[in-house]
Amino acid sequence: MSSSCDPKNAPAGDVGAALMVIDSQLRGIHDGKTESDPEQRKLTDQFTASLGPKGVDDLLDGTCTLIFMFMKWLREAHEAQGKDVIEYVVPSVVATMRMMPRSIRPEAIPTMAGLLVAAGTGLSPRLWRQQYGYWTAEEMTPLEATALLLAEHINRVTDDRDFATRLIAEALSQATGD
Repeated sequence: MSSSCDPKNAPAGDVGAALMVIDSQLRGIHDGKTESDPEQRKLTDQFTASLGPKGVDDLLDGTCTLIFMFMKWLREAHEAQGKDVIEYVVPSVVATMRMMPRSIRPEAIPTMAGLLVAAGTGLSPRLWRQQYGYWTAEEMTPLEATALLLAEHINRVTDDRDFATRLIAEALSQATGD
């Protein structure tokens, strides 16, 4: 039986732009910028503002696609070791979000946990979230942080700080036939 949240029914969005934003944040972290860099945030905000409403929707969809792809990779890696991705990844990401109260309001955490569980069970995070209405402004930073935390989790698991970015870049390359 097909689900209304089946990933094949979800738009991929602008995965390249979403990856660029996440990769930029990862590089900032690895360059020792643990606090939100005001200059980096300003550039990201200018980029987002330049997209227009359709572009922002595509960026949101692309970020959800990243979350799905990251969770799919993590699910496969955990299953290969006889482990459950939801048991091992979701609590870690949620705990990290709880330590970020200036960036992630507590009321956004259950939604982000739901996105992770949806993706971890093979559902589209975007279609799962769509059931509850349109994205709110308060969910934008937590959504970005969720994708960022997953990418960093993958990078730590693989002991390669660029693995998550390469994983998506290679998938995009294969999808476009390059």
